[in-house]
Amino acid sequence: MISPSAGATRQIGPAPWPCGAEAAAERAGHPLRIALGIASAGRPSILRDTVDYLTGLPHRAERLIICVPAVEDASGLAGRRDVEVIVGSRGLTCQRNRIIEAAAADTDVLIFLDDDFIPSASFLSRMAAVFAARPDVAIATGEVLADGVLDGGLAMAQALQVIETAGEGAEQVTDVYNAYGCNMAVRLAPVLENALTFDEQLPLYGWLEDVDFSRSIARYGRSVRVEGARGVHLGVRSGRQPGRRLGYSQVANPVYLIRKGTMSKGRALAQIGRNILANTSGALFKDRLIDRWGRLNGNLLALSDLLFGRVSPSRILEFGNPSPREMPSPSIATKRR
Repeated sequence: MISPSAGATRQIGPAPWPCGAEAAAERAGHPLRIALGIASAGRPSILRDTVDYLTGLPHRAERLIICVPAVEDASGLAGRRDVEVIVGSRGLTCQRNRIIEAAAADTDVLIFLDDDFIPSASFLSRMAAVFAARPDVAIATGEVLADGVLDGGLAMAQALQVIETAGEGAEQVTDVYNAYGCNMAVRLAPVLENALTFDEQLPLYGWLEDVDFSRSIARYGRSVRVEGARGVHLGVRSGRQPGRRLGYSQVANPVYLIRKGTMSKGRALAQIGRNILANTSGALFKDRLIDRWGRLNGNLLALSDLLFGRVSPSRILEFGNPSPREMPSPSIATKRR
């Protein structure tokens, strides 16, 4: 099932169903309505494998919503009744906003997954249980057992083996500064009541969009990590952006979030410093898995722009003409490096 493009993502307005304390009381005692949302581009075979896996799990969400910038990005999913495919403007933040719009009418908790994140069979039920038992939780992220970005990518069979070997972990809920975008569960009521959106000024892969969104919704509830809600990030490299773009974003986006007020200055500067150090070290020691020279070049260009007062996340759109199919989602491991 495919919905046509609605052009640029609109700002999300008031919820189409009652929100607030009265609505929450009315829904008390009823199972939470869960939807899964995946933004993808340029990786139809990866997306299809992930969807096949998700729809085969014993615990399934009421809805599985896929947003792509072009119909061919969801090749093989168009005629399926267990998947909803919508077309929206290219870019992780734009596509996730379209998913929120699509889910708003009948969803309590929306779980965003990367198109190559493979959750365990109990991931969904674990997340649902946390949101049902803790009404103060606004956003949650699960436990990543392995990240293929660190060693060139993992195959589906490897991911399943990691999950099987790890088994079931005890549930433990701890507060965190932000959820991570590869698996991020969001309570929609505060999102809709307060017209929260992913910031579309963070283009393409939306570097640190998860931090920005987490800190925005943290005003209305807890941000937590759920140990026991497990999964594996394949870290597939096809469709990923050139290093220069990501390197620029590693400096420009934290600066933007400092100015916006959704990332502390200390945390942002530490993030920038770690990335520059990792890219310098990787370039010197010839890291073959990551374009460290490209990233370092982007770091230095952003620092130059910062010095002259013209640094902006959108500047990466000027760096060549990427294929309309490209739109990666950097892993949490990449964000930590």
